[in-house]
Amino acid sequence: MRCEIRVDGHMSDELTTAFPELDSFVVLKQTLLYGEVSDEAHLYGLLIRFQSLGLHVMEFRRLPE
Repeated sequence: MRCEIRVDGHMSDELTTAFPELDSFVVLKQTLLYGEVSDEAHLYGLLIRFQSLGLHVMEFRRLPE
């Protein structure tokens, strides 16, 4: 599934390298990451990475195929 994840604040280039499977860009005071999430385990792994890096996920949504 394709997904979009909004994170509070501007993620540095160093932080975005922690998510090589996702593309990113900054919108206002948020970082938008998007890309392919293979399954539920992958999604939970992403969420754990966000949490371990102290990032606040504002929104997660599935994009149309």
